[in-house]
Amino acid sequence: MPTHFSLEEMQARRGAIAKRLNELKLEGLLIFKQESMYYLTGYDSFGFSMFQCLVIDNDGNTALLTRLPDLRQARYTSDIKDIRIWHDVEGVNPALELRSMLEDLGFKNRALGIEYDSYGLKAHNWRLLEPALIDFCTLADASTLVDLFRAVKSPKEIEYIRKAAALSDDGWDEAVRLGRPGAFEGDILAAMQGAVFRGDGDYAGNEFIIGSGPSALLVRYHSGKRHLDAEDQLTLEWSGAYRRYHAAMIRTLLVGTAHADHLAMHQACADALVACEEAVQPGKPMGDVYQAHAKVMDSVGFKEHRMRACGYGMGAVFNPLWVDPPMFYQDNPRVMLPGNVFFLHMILANSDTGRAMTLGHSVLVTDNGCERLSRSSLELVVN
Repeated sequence: MPTHFSLEEMQARRGAIAKRLNELKLEGLLIFKQESMYYLTGYDSFGFSMFQCLVIDNDGNTALLTRLPDLRQARYTSDIKDIRIWHDVEGVNPALELRSMLEDLGFKNRALGIEYDSYGLKAHNWRLLEPALIDFCTLADASTLVDLFRAVKSPKEIEYIRKAAALSDDGWDEAVRLGRPGAFEGDILAAMQGAVFRGDGDYAGNEFIIGSGPSALLVRYHSGKRHLDAEDQLTLEWSGAYRRYHAAMIRTLLVGTAHADHLAMHQACADALVACEEAVQPGKPMGDVYQAHAKVMDSVGFKEHRMRACGYGMGAVFNPLWVDPPMFYQDNPRVMLPGNVFFLHMILANSDTGRAMTLGHSVLVTDNGCERLSRSSLELVVN
């Protein structure tokens, strides 16, 4: 199976990383992020939960150390030619296996970058790796090296994100259809996820979030599902995923009668979302978007009920979550660029009244602003 991108695009990605390594006077990069592996080779797996490492040198050549269950996975999904295996045996130290591979590749006494900030390099694995490499090579933190390239999407990546956005809209259509008095949350989730799968989509990077009644104020999934009351609020946060690319959405749907508080909260969310879209401008700092969100929410008295961030990057992301940093938070200096994709989320949770309201979708940064990727209306849905 070829990767989901052309040979030319994959070679260009590795070439760009190789060029950057040379600029930094690094002779290679130890990659522990599954997102980086996928971006550079197409390798698609959750094998990063065990010890594995992809190495790329400053000529763009790659080699993978992984476990036997991922050998065929790597052969099938990626263009990696050099795949090496460490085996599960009592007392095995895979870090020593990595050092042996690095020595074979000529990296002894060389300067290498490493992705410290990675779910694939948990503390236990680092405690194995650090002593194995301490006198072997010089390491430099390169946790965001690949991320900075991943953040600007190619035309093909944008095509996949548009498909993910369409799948998110399909999921919302199912929620609107089913979100009525007496509906079971499990049926709503099943229909939303089913819409994604029927559209050739993937599992998202984290669980779809659903909460009704008191749990509508939550922004995390929790175990245990309920039936909707005759008067209820249903908060959903989900993302279609296509070729691992995400385009998240968030909405609160009302069942029964819309309370005046809900109407005011929804208006604030809608106004803030539009203000954030207007603030998404290439060349401008991400902090501007957060400030636009805060200004609207605070002006109508919702400062104590809003979040202290209002979105984050979208891309090809793996478990445990679909957040692809950076985030929109106060004074974030990160400059937005054409080809960036962000999820904008407006969230209000009033613990005093027990009422919630959310509204959000994904946008693409263009040469002169941003493009809304969702086809769904911003109107409040009351079933």
